[in-house]
Amino acid sequence: MGMRDTRGLPGGVTETWRDPWGIPHIKAPGRHEAFAALGYVHAEDRLWQMEGLLRRGTGRYAEWVGQPAVAGDMLARRLDTAGASQRDFAALGDDARTMLEAYAGGVNAFIATGRRPVEYGILNAEPQAWLPWHSIAVMRQIGFLMGSVWWKLWRAAALPIVGTDNVGKLRFDDGGNELLCLPPGADTGAFTADLAALKPGIEALLAVAAQDVSGGGSNNWALSPEHTATGRPLLAGDPHRVLEMPNMYAQVHLACDEFDVIGLTVPGVPGFPHFGHNASVAWCVTHAFVDIHDIYVERFGNGGATALYQDQWEPVRQRQETIAVRGGANVLVDVVETRHGPVIAGDPAKGSALALRSMQFAETDRSFDCMIAMMQANTVAGLYEATRDWGLIDHNLVAGDTAGTIGYRVRAKVPKRPRSNGWLPVPGWTGAHEWDGMVPWEAMPAAVNPAGGVIVTANNRVTRDDGEHYLSTDAMPPHRARRIWSRLAALGKANIADMAAIHRDLETIPGQELRDRLRGLGGIDAKATDVHRLILAWDGRMSTESEAASAYIAVRLALTRLVSERSGLSEVTKSPYTRVSPNIIPENQLWWLVPGLLRADDTSILAGASWDDLLRIALSQASERVAEPWGRLHQPQLTHSLSAAFPDHAAALDRLSAEVGGDNDTVFATGCTATVGTRAVYGSLCRYVFDVGAWDNCCWIVFHGASGEPASPWYLNQNAHWAAGEMVPMMYDWEQISVEAVERRELQI
Repeated sequence: MGMRDTRGLPGGVTETWRDPWGIPHIKAPGRHEAFAALGYVHAEDRLWQMEGLLRRGTGRYAEWVGQPAVAGDMLARRLDTAGASQRDFAALGDDARTMLEAYAGGVNAFIATGRRPVEYGILNAEPQAWLPWHSIAVMRQIGFLMGSVWWKLWRAAALPIVGTDNVGKLRFDDGGNELLCLPPGADTGAFTADLAALKPGIEALLAVAAQDVSGGGSNNWALSPEHTATGRPLLAGDPHRVLEMPNMYAQVHLACDEFDVIGLTVPGVPGFPHFGHNASVAWCVTHAFVDIHDIYVERFGNGGATALYQDQWEPVRQRQETIAVRGGANVLVDVVETRHGPVIAGDPAKGSALALRSMQFAETDRSFDCMIAMMQANTVAGLYEATRDWGLIDHNLVAGDTAGTIGYRVRAKVPKRPRSNGWLPVPGWTGAHEWDGMVPWEAMPAAVNPAGGVIVTANNRVTRDDGEHYLSTDAMPPHRARRIWSRLAALGKANIADMAAIHRDLETIPGQELRDRLRGLGGIDAKATDVHRLILAWDGRMSTESEAASAYIAVRLALTRLVSERSGLSEVTKSPYTRVSPNIIPENQLWWLVPGLLRADDTSILAGASWDDLLRIALSQASERVAEPWGRLHQPQLTHSLSAAFPDHAAALDRLSAEVGGDNDTVFATGCTATVGTRAVYGSLCRYVFDVGAWDNCCWIVFHGASGEPASPWYLNQNAHWAAGEMVPMMYDWEQISVEAVERRELQI
């Protein structure tokens, strides 16, 4: 597939334009020049961010920001991200290696100009040269241990407190009836644990509990031509992550004689791994919550020098890492690895610890071999074929092409192993929980042109758990997926505006459930009656002007804290299992758990209290807050990564977002956490709508702007539109770009 309008481009000349939003559009004569130019432009806009991601991923961030980064650096060193990334680079095919080398050359060409982002001045540092494997480390870092690791550690720490009968309840609320991605929109009932199958893991954990315990979504959806006003597929969606400055994504348009692709890129990484389209195909992802991480309870002997496996004591691998710390002494890290992987929690010298085996580190990964083939694909089937080797993180990959096809596929490498591995750490010494190869690509959930012509994914469960292969345990609540299905069902022939309107949906299903639960509640304190009446009269929408929405969140926050205290789960912070960086906070886990227990009137972890008791107390506590509109309480503080370490520079680096509606459970996702409170700390990093084949109709938005430079006019220029749920044009036509561009340059790299 050739790109459009490349005739007349001088040989060897690469041109870059900035559209009115500051978004770069790059046109190069060939593939090598294109990737070099992408590296240059990424560095121009995001060099400090790129190196920050690299340092966080490889365990060298404390050199920049000091003690607060040590725990994260220690984990990265134990997992040996640098070694895994160099291993993967060596295994790549020639095209991928050449792509990474060209990209690195472009980054280094910008470094050679002597221009430096403001952050290097704050740090009194110089950028390091970019090496080809660095891009793999960055890609690994942005998906670092996403998914099941944290829920397994949470349940492991909570097990001695809640007991064996209740450990299976410590998971995301399933809405009372799981909604599947495949078959699209199918209900599957509640998801329950097989406690008999979990017995080995439970026994292994309880055997070591005495020494250990005392007392990190997205949406997308696709419509086939029969459901659209244009007779073309429509795709839309948004990824949800922490609103950290600068944005994890950068809008870019990249073209040469082999491809013409526009979409969201990861600064530090060539290609369009998550969101984009070429002249024939559009693609987008959500996190699939497929289980690609296992944790093993290991038994150690000889002071931690050996580990038991099938009645034999095997020597462990040991090494020591040194972490340099800004403003402090070096920190030495003793790394212990068993046959399953590195120890991430506990002390082998005490006889037991937890080891991690993750697809992100344990197996050679060739995801970067997929990048160019994705950009060149001309059908949905071709796009999926191009992603066979993808394994760095698990995705629901939704796509549409100009022939009218839409498709869904779980893009992931998943090990074959027992289902019992999914809930808890499992015994590492028995040999009963080992990996046995990979689930075949052909067996992964997939559908092209599914019956009904609609695809919806919102981190809800991928498919039924009754197939040959175990895929997942922890999927997010189906509330967002239900709202999207409901909105789509109400449409006739949909258009771009309809898709954008779904992005702005503010209805909260858990909020409406709590409101309805409060209707019959009696015995309320006099001081709480105003809050009670406010919630009962609420329309269930998390709109910026709503004081009732603020009251609902106040009650839910109070209820979450009460459950943490009453259940004793606040004590899990004493477990080393919850101290794996960035630490597991019980209230944040319980935020997702409480609605399901309340819906089921399950009081098993409440130590004799009833839900009515706790709701009355929560209402009373919520009444102590001054009523304010939700937008004011929820307004995001867009905090730069260096602000905490360098508070004198925070005013120049940080920004205050426009007010936003929504919450954790709305399609317009702007999430808060139990520990932070009402302020939105994560949300849609970007939103997009693809009109497949009519590419100049497409639109998108990011939460701050195209640039990572705080002084740039493009640092915050998209924020107000993002906060309002609006989007800006995704300019694809080169003639239009050349007319409307506010900047044009030639690059010689």
